[in-house]
Amino acid sequence: MGRVRKALTGPLVIAVLVVAVGGVGLGLYWFQPWKLWQDETVQEALPGVAETSAPPAAPPSGSPSPAAGPQTLASGELISHEHATSGTVKLVRLADGSHVVRLENLNTSNGPDLRVWLADAPVKQGRAGWHVFDDGKYVSLGKLKGNKGSQNYALPRDVDPSGYSSVSIWCDRFDVSFGAAELARI
Repeated sequence: MGRVRKALTGPLVIAVLVVAVGGVGLGLYWFQPWKLWQDETVQEALPGVAETSAPPAAPPSGSPSPAAGPQTLASGELISHEHATSGTVKLVRLADGSHVVRLENLNTSNGPDLRVWLADAPVKQGRAGWHVFDDGKYVSLGKLKGNKGSQNYALPRDVDPSGYSSVSIWCDRFDVSFGAAELARI
């Protein structure tokens, strides 16, 4: 009986327990499984769109007309890849000449280290489309603000949007697309 008790408290058992607890902790940090049950909804208005009930006033005679409002240059519907994903993606030029990628009615799973990528990769259905977005040219527009809702992602001023044809909700942790949309020029 003494040998069994000594074996259970020996250095080998303690080492195995430390490795197991460390492995569980690392696994929880890496996969963040609790995010599968946490939704983050973000509802942002399109920049430069004033919400008023009155029509805009006409400029005084002889003065220049005001800058045009936001203009949609391209759009597409999100398809599912690694996780069920839906919504609309728009590439919008704002009145000041800057550009944003707008996600509207986004609905996808939450996950670790999700990003919005503007890419030149083709959008492919199913497993064939999961890993293509990091093969070519892409620009990370930042962390996904929420896995549900409507939100805007500004393009850096030095990025020419005409060189990109798709948007991906990209999981940087596992190098996989949750969903993506092909941008059709308008």
